[in-house]
Amino acid sequence: MNEILHEAFRHSAWATKTLITTCKNLSSEQLEHPARGFGSILATLNHVILADAGYAAILTAVRPAWATDGNETDDLAQLDARVDETAHLWEQLLGEPVDAERVLILDAGEYECHAAVVVAQALHHASAHREQIRAGIAELGVQPPDLQPWAYAAETGRAHWRRDEK
Repeated sequence: MNEILHEAFRHSAWATKTLITTCKNLSSEQLEHPARGFGSILATLNHVILADAGYAAILTAVRPAWATDGNETDDLAQLDARVDETAHLWEQLLGEPVDAERVLILDAGEYECHAAVVVAQALHHASAHREQIRAGIAELGVQPPDLQPWAYAAETGRAHWRRDEK
């Protein structure tokens, strides 16, 4: 079962890194363009990456030193490296049996949920905010990247059209 989750988190990291690649072609002014609902494109990208590391930290008890509120950066290469570091945390977590029913106490003891909820939230959260970033990029008149799992699968050799074999 964890192999399915591995693929979902690999897609998530790929999608975020694909957005970063697109953002490298934007000016500083364009990176400050709103991303529909959270802040600028750059602020939303930072939020996605910091939150993903935070979700991984909840489940692994390993938090990268940079993964704290207020530690945003405008260095896209650094953001790319942060995605890689967090992807490694997810790979380590999913390399072992995961107790989806483990009860977690969050928000200074104010909130309780099962570990599986954090996993679902991590995937949903990143996807929702990446779509906001895509919308902000499109508003600039720039073609946003296709972040669907189909595009990931095609790029990584996990899927292809059979008609291409004929």
